[in-house]
Amino acid sequence: MIKFKCELAKKNSRKNECWNGQISNWQDYGNYYELEIHSRSRILVILGQSSYGNFACMPDFGAGCHLSELDNIFYNTKKLCRVLGKVDGITVANAIASFYEELVPF
Repeated sequence: MIKFKCELAKKNSRKNECWNGQISNWQDYGNYYELEIHSRSRILVILGQSSYGNFACMPDFGAGCHLSELDNIFYNTKKLCRVLGKVDGITVANAIASFYEELVPF
């Protein structure tokens, strides 16, 4: 299990919204990873590389996008929020960065 923290800056407020998440299960399929993320909801993420760079697909949302380096939370959050919404985009970006720091060799 890999635990991580998320933070959303709220407009017109001095306090940021914070929540915890965890990657409860992951599977290495050789050329891609499957991550099961639990936070405010459950999100299945397929994470991999193509000739165009890194990508993440969220089949339950019917969404996917290209990513920067896996530990680039700022850029990846922007890309993921476009396809998932703010909270889920922030959650997935932080989960991917934590996963990368802990386990990913590429």
